[in-house]
Amino acid sequence: MKVLQLGAEIFPLVKTGGLADVMGALPQALQAAGCDVRLLLPGLPAVLAVAEQAQTLCSFGPLFGAARIRLLKARLPGNPVPAYLIDAPYLYRRGGGPYQDEQGRAWPDNLQRFALLGWMAAHLAAGELDEDWTPDLVHGHDWHAGLAGAYMAAHPGTRAASLITIHNLAFQGLCPAADFELLGLPRAFMQPRGMEFHGQLSFLKAGLVYAQRITAVSPTYAREIATQEFGCGLDGVIRQRGSEVTGILNGVDEQVWSPQTDTLIHSRYDSDSAPSGKAACKLALQREMGLAEQAEAPLFGMVSRLSAQKGVDLLLAALPALLAGGGQLFVQGSGEAQLEAGLHAAAAAHPGRVAVRTVYDEALAHRVMAGADVVLLPSRFEPCGLTQLYAMRYGALPLVRRVGGLADTVVDASALAIQQERATGFRFEEASPPALSFALQRCLSAYRQPGLWRQLQRQAMAQRFGWEQAAQQYLRLYRELLPMA
Repeated sequence: MKVLQLGAEIFPLVKTGGLADVMGALPQALQAAGCDVRLLLPGLPAVLAVAEQAQTLCSFGPLFGAARIRLLKARLPGNPVPAYLIDAPYLYRRGGGPYQDEQGRAWPDNLQRFALLGWMAAHLAAGELDEDWTPDLVHGHDWHAGLAGAYMAAHPGTRAASLITIHNLAFQGLCPAADFELLGLPRAFMQPRGMEFHGQLSFLKAGLVYAQRITAVSPTYAREIATQEFGCGLDGVIRQRGSEVTGILNGVDEQVWSPQTDTLIHSRYDSDSAPSGKAACKLALQREMGLAEQAEAPLFGMVSRLSAQKGVDLLLAALPALLAGGGQLFVQGSGEAQLEAGLHAAAAAHPGRVAVRTVYDEALAHRVMAGADVVLLPSRFEPCGLTQLYAMRYGALPLVRRVGGLADTVVDASALAIQQERATGFRFEEASPPALSFALQRCLSAYRQPGLWRQLQRQAMAQRFGWEQAAQQYLRLYRELLPMA
């Protein structure tokens, strides 16, 4: 089975969120399960700079505004999956991030940059670009890959099947409708039953309409996006697809996220040595972040994009409950200016008890998982969430809102779940400061009971969310699709 996986990010080279972790780990898990997998990625500077054994398969131009484009076949360091890289300097050779410039503004030519990604996938699927390899199935990730299914659907001779995975329905790749002519697709595709979305062009809607199957990154999120509350205006499209929408929970790269082998943390430990190992990591994190070096103070950590989606405003409103219980808070992340300012103000008002680092730092994220007693995810919606999975691996109990993948992975410490030895964290229902405050109080109460806390910690660390299970679910779905190709 030959499968092409395409997306805009890949860990550890280009990362803005969990998508990069998925692109780095899922293809390798599929390969280990016997699948012939290849990657298709934009030739961003961080990727091309480390590409090994690169060879040019073919050249194009002009196309999508670029005068010169090459399709390279290469290897990426530490990754056994072969990669196709789109070398288009005019579109990809620039600073900033994969979607935005240094000031956080979306690149004005994102339509061309990611249309090229989908176009290249479709032509690989048609057997035109690599005479030695043609995929049986094209699996795109998020809106950046949304046009792959449309380009494939526009070519009757393409036999490959198509699938798109929704990582976050809120990011839809909206572009002006007038730019549709730049895509080279039939005019019939730009209509309400196609990729038109309230007078704009939507990459994600194109994927939802034209891909043969759709997956979401957790079972609960797959159900939620069919509702008006979570559907971001596309719930009708999701409902129309019915049983063609499946939820498959993301996994964790257990080689990268393991307190037993992690070289990025202060002290390595396993489930048996977690109390002493985490105590050393906690002290090191407190010292590094300027928090009071108090072993008895419960340390709450948050590693997140700072946005309303992630419930950062709820945390700020519920902060008095956390502090009243003797807790400390450390937040790492960047995002909305107002929320960053609110966190910095809280740190200034509570020195030694609240600290903030508005940076992206992968190594620091590991140290937070190892040093924190509790990891906070009070999200208004959360397609899957990987942070709670990392936290449990490191014996940091997750405190989450019961939505999406958070609902699928965290068992609340209710009296019954504690009695049955199933509890792995704390959940709350309503997206409100009082609901979060009450959950914080429950958590603080449990922390003051060392025996109970140790039980919850052991149960959390015993959970396994490796990619092997997800890979097998994807393979079953691929097999269902291949007779359709």
